[in-house]
Amino acid sequence: MQAWVIGNWKQNPATNHDVNALLNDLLAVTDAQADTTPVTSRFQLMVAPSCIHLAAVSARLKGSTIQCAAQDISQHSASTGAYTGDCSAQQVADAGATWTILGHSERRQYHKESHDTLIKKLTHAFAKNLGVVFCIGETQTQYDDQQTLNVINDQLSVLKDLLTQQPELLLSLSERLIVAYEPVWAIGTGKVPTVEEVSKTHQYIKQTIASFAKTVDNMTVLYGGSVNASNADSFAADAMIDGALVGGASLKAESFLAIANAFSHTHT
Repeated sequence: MQAWVIGNWKQNPATNHDVNALLNDLLAVTDAQADTTPVTSRFQLMVAPSCIHLAAVSARLKGSTIQCAAQDISQHSASTGAYTGDCSAQQVADAGATWTILGHSERRQYHKESHDTLIKKLTHAFAKNLGVVFCIGETQTQYDDQQTLNVINDQLSVLKDLLTQQPELLLSLSERLIVAYEPVWAIGTGKVPTVEEVSKTHQYIKQTIASFAKTVDNMTVLYGGSVNASNADSFAADAMIDGALVGGASLKAESFLAIANAFSHTHT
């Protein structure tokens, strides 16, 4: 299985100048790698800029090996409407995104995204041919109380209910959906679960999704949460971990590509 390494830029960088500087660094290295080694065929790179930079980033990446994702889409409409401040699935696709991140813990926390909200967003994304990086994960309190698997069950029930409502999605779900396991307590904190913990949780996620339908037996599951160039090798060495959703370390081309190269050595 090909590994995925996705950079979630969140509300960064602040200026077009800094966005272009980051893209210059990324493209310089990936173009050089493409000329000298087939290693980039072992992983797929993707970045998720803020909505204001999405069109410009997509245009710069056109023709490169790096894909572009939106960080979110509107729950209210797949296309247009009177929803001030929202960007629809159709709009971000038109801006050049081929994927969108949904269900990130920061959206769940700050915007109170519910089960029904996420079903609507997933529906809109798939209707407009966007792939979805669906984020799940437990808080520190839930982890301490050994509730991780219960939380994951609850969060994955969104997918189960979506497939019940739209069984036609089963045929292509493994190609259009990536699950990112991100323990909330590990995001941006420097706290990191053990590789063994992540591996067992990923195995559980894959088995749970496979239980929804026999056709979904090869789900890609990424790990996210304080992934950096120093610990990427240990995560990449585990067969259950299919890549990484990277936050702060994706804002420097050197560290982001070091993480990608870690997965290139262990995935084919």
